[in-house]
Amino acid sequence: MSNNVISLQAVSKTYGNETVVRDVNFDVQPGECIVLVGHNGAGKTTLMKLMLGLTRPSTGTVEVLGGNPAFTAAVAQRLALGYLPESVAFYEAMTGQEVLAFYAQLKGASYYECGKLLQLVGLGDASKRRVGTYSKGMRQRLGLAQAMLGDPQLLFLDEPTTGLDPLLRQHFYELIDGLHKEGVTSIISSHALNEVEARANRFVIMKAGIIVASGTLDELYQLAALPVRLELSVTEGEASRVAESLGTGVNIAHVNNQKLSLSCFKGEKMPLIRHITGLGEVVQDLQIMPPRLDEVYSHFMQGDGL
Repeated sequence: MSNNVISLQAVSKTYGNETVVRDVNFDVQPGECIVLVGHNGAGKTTLMKLMLGLTRPSTGTVEVLGGNPAFTAAVAQRLALGYLPESVAFYEAMTGQEVLAFYAQLKGASYYECGKLLQLVGLGDASKRRVGTYSKGMRQRLGLAQAMLGDPQLLFLDEPTTGLDPLLRQHFYELIDGLHKEGVTSIISSHALNEVEARANRFVIMKAGIIVASGTLDELYQLAALPVRLELSVTEGEASRVAESLGTGVNIAHVNNQKLSLSCFKGEKMPLIRHITGLGEVVQDLQIMPPRLDEVYSHFMQGDGL
């Protein structure tokens, strides 16, 4: 038997004449952090709703924790799922504490969790204020506390840092990192590529309802075949001479009095580095910069992955 906590096989979803998710095959193992990336309308939110059982596939099969999430009531009863939608909306006349207590009752979670979670997301001092007085970021944090009720095995987070300032974004991901260490599996949809670049086990890039690429960051680098950049600092006045010594086979994008900007593909990287280190004390510093997630993303969004 597979130990996947999520498995989608040939899943498509159609609304009228429009297919918003097309022939998706997708597995998630316990403890993974999977990040879904893609433009608005790429199908990320629909894919989440299929995994949550909030909508049913037009074709194909969806399994979550060994069952169909659209029919398996026991999944919710085991407090197994937590969901933070992109746009959170709460009854504004209730306090933060009352809102969380309401969701705890719906989910069958302990009321005593509520105070702890409000403190955890930084709303302890605001817990008795009405939600109508909350900022957008505060409502987002209240939504995260709601998603964390019941110690879920699976977290679905749709654009979770919307409305949060940089410090709160960092705090949010520290909370998620802590949950991952406890074995929680998460599916995160995000446009904030720099935030999630170092946090995900795998990335799933979607375009027009299709998965155009999937894998670890290193696997996506190789699939996209993008060049690695190198920044070389040399003794003042020696940059031109060093550039000539590198030969015509090296792509040199920029040279000034003391610096060179180079690029090469992965297979050429180590020979080039050995060549540079062999130049001796004229080399002052060398920085190696692999392609970033946003560059890989742009590559596939331009159609090269289709």
